[in-house]
Amino acid sequence: MLNRLRLQYFHILEAGLVGIFFVQATRLLIGLVYSRVASASLVSVLDPAAITPGIAGVVEPSVISSELSFLVYMLALPLLTIPLGRVRWLMSIGAALAAIGRLLIITDTGISPLVSAGIVMGGTLVYIAMLIRHRAQVLPYLFIIGFGADQVFRAVGNTLDPSWSPNYFGIQLVLTIIVMLLGFITVWQDQRRTADSSVSPDRGLMPIWGGIGLGALLFLELSLLALPNAVAGRARTDYTTFVPPLLVATLLPLIPWVRVQVRTFISTFDGSVRGWLWMLLTALLVVFGTRFQGVVAGFALVIAQFMISMLWWWLTRPQAERERNFSGLWLIISVLLLGVLVIGDSFTYEYAFVRPLATGFVGLDEAISALLRGFRGMGLGLILLAVFLGTLPMTQIRRRIPWTGGTFTQTFAAFLLIIAVTVGAAYASQPLVVEFVRDRPSDADRRLEALRLSSYNIHSGFNEFFAFDMEAIARTIEFSGTNVVLLQEVDKGRLSSFGVDQSLWLARRLRPMNMDTRFYPTNEGLQGLAVLSNVEIVFDEGRLLSSEGMQTGLQRVQIRPDAGVITVYNTWLGLLLETDTDTESQEQDQQRQLNEIFAIIAGDHPDGNLGRMVVGGTFNNVPTSPLIQQMRDVGFNDPFDGQPREISYTLWRTGQRARVDYVWLREPLRKLSAGVLENNASDHRMLVVEAQIARTSN
Repeated sequence: MLNRLRLQYFHILEAGLVGIFFVQATRLLIGLVYSRVASASLVSVLDPAAITPGIAGVVEPSVISSELSFLVYMLALPLLTIPLGRVRWLMSIGAALAAIGRLLIITDTGISPLVSAGIVMGGTLVYIAMLIRHRAQVLPYLFIIGFGADQVFRAVGNTLDPSWSPNYFGIQLVLTIIVMLLGFITVWQDQRRTADSSVSPDRGLMPIWGGIGLGALLFLELSLLALPNAVAGRARTDYTTFVPPLLVATLLPLIPWVRVQVRTFISTFDGSVRGWLWMLLTALLVVFGTRFQGVVAGFALVIAQFMISMLWWWLTRPQAERERNFSGLWLIISVLLLGVLVIGDSFTYEYAFVRPLATGFVGLDEAISALLRGFRGMGLGLILLAVFLGTLPMTQIRRRIPWTGGTFTQTFAAFLLIIAVTVGAAYASQPLVVEFVRDRPSDADRRLEALRLSSYNIHSGFNEFFAFDMEAIARTIEFSGTNVVLLQEVDKGRLSSFGVDQSLWLARRLRPMNMDTRFYPTNEGLQGLAVLSNVEIVFDEGRLLSSEGMQTGLQRVQIRPDAGVITVYNTWLGLLLETDTDTESQEQDQQRQLNEIFAIIAGDHPDGNLGRMVVGGTFNNVPTSPLIQQMRDVGFNDPFDGQPREISYTLWRTGQRARVDYVWLREPLRKLSAGVLENNASDHRMLVVEAQIARTSN
């Protein structure tokens, strides 16, 4: 009995490590497919001779085609388990593939990270299919430990997983060796315990409902419920507040006592309704958490995460003696469903960038374009669809409740583990105290005479060819020496940008500059505008602007450099794109937005005294346009007026140069200097304005 218990611990440890590799690789894979496909699409329409030599992220269409073909083959590997499922050593092979692929991701071997992540996915799917066949009760531990560890890693890395760095190689090498050894030892011990290797005391199978549920649960975890920064973004609350409770909600089902208590509660309901009640309650919590704001809304999502984390036990059921096992096939269905949901999630943000298709069928082109643009505002609907599909397996199992108990020792050990991990994650997620400019002893007795103000469209952390490099963006800001930087196209936890809270990460990465941050969401709670400042922020708010294209808004922040305040407005006006929407309509959209900005500013200052004010951001129009001229007409000064046009460009793409980003000053603020930094971290360049602060009556 003791040996069997110890072997079970080895099973859980092996599954947990494979689960960590799987979650990390899946998050990475989603972002890599998005960025590399986008890069190849861009390269296919550009003149190769015009592309800047050596610029990061350039992907040839033939390369991404080969990578995606390889990925398809990897995702089809679970089919091997249908005819070969009795061969237990296939489980060891799957674990080894996952471990080796995870190591290759951060090893400079010339193998694309997308290919390496695909190896992890293929190996893990084979491992999961075999786990279902021979150790079905261990399967939930793979996902719970995987997503729990992912949260810990991200807490340590300020929402950016540090294990993707080459500096993690030594640790990953050790973990890879451990998984490979465990894969051999556990299968060898399993076969010793059973005379017939085809017989397993924990045989299970995944029905088609389980495959559908798995794909939906993975989407819910990856896109929202297992990301503290995404939960905070949706509920508009503080990130650090929700790191500990969300981790507890994720890991709590590991405690046998908790599972028994929930089992006792749910058993009071009839088997035909308990699954639907669980679904309804989860959906209500998600709606409340995403449609309302504050700590209560955030904790509604925490409870929803606990309920989702309890569902991993419902994906499988015991296998009858002569029943065929098609778990490998249904796993492929789960991956396909995950892919469809991820694509849908992408278009809830990218709907405005849909260009006219050219399939040759006019009606079909228009229908597809309209469908993709129709994802605008559908983020919650997509999440609720995933809740429905994710809880569907629970509605199909009526005669049994798969939550099992355990010994007191197991309960106590799981309890201590959760406490230790949660305390560690809470400590790691806490930021250092920000020391504002005027808080420093050297500045305490004097007022600031000048401020360096900047505007930087960071393009969701990508450069022109979709190479993701937050460190390069941070170095650009660091080099500028700015006091206040207005950021546009900022993500707070999107799947396509690797789940990173970009404004929070930048503020913590720029600790030597003592940056504080404020974020205002304009799209699905996870995309919007942000301000970084090492001058004390005393007030912030934001308002949405009317938008026919990309939803945008106006962020208002007040900073206190002396006894008075400076009001800073940050915005991102609608795009001018070559779509089936005519340019005139898009310009009218920009005009409406600018009129609303003027009205908001007037409403914020009803006495007509605007005081010291800055308006900046991406206006998506050139200095000579009638739209931009209106800013001058109402009394704002452009620090770049009179400078050569060539040195003022901020939009910097292959074959395209223009100035579309601005920092407007209003008297008594006066320009001291203005310039644009040369960098390729984004497809926009950072503009920097140094302004003299004159005394006012504020």
